[in-house]
Amino acid sequence: MAGSFHEIRFPLDIALGARGGPERQTEIITLASGTELRLQRWAHARRRYEAGYGVRSLDRLAELAAFFEERRGRLHGFRFRDRLDGSSAPANATPTPFDQPLGTGDGVTRVFALAKTYGAAFDPYRRLITKPVAGSLRLGRDGAELPADAASLDATSGIVTFVEAPPPGTVLTAGFLFDVPVRFDTDRLEFDLSAFEAGAVPSIPLIEIRI
Repeated sequence: MAGSFHEIRFPLDIALGARGGPERQTEIITLASGTELRLQRWAHARRRYEAGYGVRSLDRLAELAAFFEERRGRLHGFRFRDRLDGSSAPANATPTPFDQPLGTGDGVTRVFALAKTYGAAFDPYRRLITKPVAGSLRLGRDGAELPADAASLDATSGIVTFVEAPPPGTVLTAGFLFDVPVRFDTDRLEFDLSAFEAGAVPSIPLIEIRI
């Protein structure tokens, strides 16, 4: 069986107790002079999470085991809600139509990809968003919000398609909620039920995947 992606979200109540965040890979070479040469190996960060901290009851443990079995361990990907970074708005606030740049109209192009930009002053990082939350998209054009039926969103890819191509020179913006595409980073879950009642945390590693 080949791996695929399941359009299902990791149990939200467990995800809210998870720990983790973005990881990058940088190679640092120290020259004879003491000067450092720093090389970026990954163009994009990869997020890792430990979800075991969110398991607080035997019922949740059983729910997690069923979720793991249906995903066949590491085989199938799924959605994960990052409680720290799951919104287009700063500080994970409620999205507005003007949070993120979407593109500039040229009178022809109707299809645009959602993205979130981090930073502004030195070297902003643009992250493509491939798993937006259905029903969360808000669009803006030249500082005014567009009606919901002005465009459609493919929630499985992050692609926005306008009914009519935006006029040349118009500035398009977007606000949205999004999930992170992940998979389990283990093919084995081990639960110590005797220790679990005493507060032991099971290890449930997750890792971001590219879609």
